[in-house]
Amino acid sequence: MLITPEDGADVLKGLSAPARLSILTLLHQRGPMNVNDIAEILGLPQSSTSTHINLLEKTGLIETDNRKARKGSQKVCRAAFDEVVLSFKEARQTDEDLIEVAMPIGLYSGCDTSAPCGLCSHEGIVGYLDSPDTFHSPERMKAGLLWFTRGYVSYQFPNNARIAGREVKELELLVELSSEVPGTAENWPSDINISINDQLIAVWTAPGDYGDQRGKFTPEWWKLAGSQYGHLKSFRVTTEGTFVDGMRVSDVTLDALELDDHRSIRVKFSVPDKAEYPGGINIFGRGFGNYDQDIVLRLST
Repeated sequence: MLITPEDGADVLKGLSAPARLSILTLLHQRGPMNVNDIAEILGLPQSSTSTHINLLEKTGLIETDNRKARKGSQKVCRAAFDEVVLSFKEARQTDEDLIEVAMPIGLYSGCDTSAPCGLCSHEGIVGYLDSPDTFHSPERMKAGLLWFTRGYVSYQFPNNARIAGREVKELELLVELSSEVPGTAENWPSDINISINDQLIAVWTAPGDYGDQRGKFTPEWWKLAGSQYGHLKSFRVTTEGTFVDGMRVSDVTLDALELDDHRSIRVKFSVPDKAEYPGGINIFGRGFGNYDQDIVLRLST
């Protein structure tokens, strides 16, 4: 989670109490838990634990769902973020300084994938499951979810800053991702490579493939045994290097992307055979996952 002093007051309040920090730490260490177990392990009254949980949920720091129990239902909580970054930027950009393009995940310009793999639209499965040939179907344009075990998909975004004659100061890529395993597995790491204009800008290790609860926008027909949601990741390239969710991860700068020399901006998501954790990839678009959006490319000028 990336916050600023202007929009992060509620989050900072959520982090201000030692009890709430203990709850977040516990959920990271042990995974999803119900309110009664949290209260018992931390030695807190159940009433105050519920109050803390409600506040953390309002700020978006945790997510909850109600599950059936022996008597009625129980509220199960899980941490929503691995990191919270407070950014002290000098000023916010105006709309005039920002060029944004949203790319549907099915509009990739190139692909080479291996099974297990597949695509889904909001209405149903596209083509045939576990058939790489399906990735060449015209119906792929409707896809809201795609997955594969090894290989890549690449996209060509228009370089609208070059067309407008503007100097790019920062490039940001926003996309919801997870690893891929037959079925789901919360602990299934995968090294996902992100390249722009043939430059490897970052390797992000997805922690798992999630099926503990339905994605907020995942359609009802898609079974819970399938991937439900991922992490919304921010990959940002500046004059100082590349950042993932505000944390510097590589020395690749804007100069290395040579944006002025290209009419398009080529973005590639890949899982190489030789990755340390070759655990596949899910890319979530509109109509799937927890964020109802396409792959978004932002150019700050």
